[in-house]
Amino acid sequence: MKLERTKNEILVRLPAWVDLSELQNMLDYLAYKELTAKSEATQDDADQLVKEAKSALWGKVKSTRDLK
Repeated sequence: MKLERTKNEILVRLPAWVDLSELQNMLDYLAYKELTAKSEATQDDADQLVKEAKSALWGKVKSTRDLK
């Protein structure tokens, strides 16, 4: 493995035999860290957002399936 820092980015060079699915999981995690680095959201904010999304989805499912 080789690491190289340029002016605008960090390059990581890995051998071709590295498992791509594990590498993709790692890249997804790094993308998440990059996107949330400056977030001021709290865990309570995230929990409320999940609650609202689930409620909206359930409402849509109930209406399309004519459930009560």
